[in-house]
Amino acid sequence: MTDVSRIGGKLTTIREALGVTREQLAERCDCSETVIAALEGGELAPSLTPLIKITRALGVRLGTLLDDDTRLGPVVTRSGESNGVSRVKSLEIASNAGALDFFSLAMNKTSRHMEPFIITVKPASEGETPLSSHEGEEFIYVLDGAVEIAYGKELYLLEVGDSIYYDSIVPHQVRSRGGDPARILAVVFAPF
Repeated sequence: MTDVSRIGGKLTTIREALGVTREQLAERCDCSETVIAALEGGELAPSLTPLIKITRALGVRLGTLLDDDTRLGPVVTRSGESNGVSRVKSLEIASNAGALDFFSLAMNKTSRHMEPFIITVKPASEGETPLSSHEGEEFIYVLDGAVEIAYGKELYLLEVGDSIYYDSIVPHQVRSRGGDPARILAVVFAPF
């Protein structure tokens, strides 16, 4: 099963268990019903901002869709053991900002409030891309390569060892700088 269909299957299961129609969910999260159907059917690569809106509308954590959430107590992830990859096309649905590969560092931690990831940020294609905006906060630490963070009207250039912490309600976007991928540690807090 691909990551896209696994996430879509979980989304469908949660929505149906709560007795919510696609139309009702679309209205609650300000997404189109067509997008929700495409996500559930595994026809559309999930994007972070719509997933946050959808999980918030369903009253579940983002991690509920991205992982299996099975353990109580602390979770240790050893070097080279980051579980699974959730590929997100970009932070927005219609974007050419480049693909993001999310490796969860707390996949099996129940009831968590933060989502820690190692993310491979792939180079973007040419052209303008929309910025993302959602409730919460984000912390990013650059492990390899260089990234640029568009934040509101500002642009921050970060290299290995640099970090940034920001309110994610301000429109933003993370992209690799130059033609090479970058790797970042990102911790996302999205309240519900």
